[in-house]
Amino acid sequence: MVPVLLVLLLAVILFGSGFAVKALWWIAAVVLVVWLLGFVIRPAAGAGRRGRWYRW
Repeated sequence: MVPVLLVLLLAVILFGSGFAVKALWWIAAVVLVVWLLGFVIRPAAGAGRRGRWYRW
């Protein structure tokens, strides 16, 4: 009975980590798109210079 429980526990852990990794890839892709769009759609700063869209 213990080996069956260990195998089930291992399957749950691997499934959970696989889902978390896939979700993190999607989040990273969205952040990358927003970051790239920030270079294209930047507000103009004073004196005709192109400003930064972030504050740091």
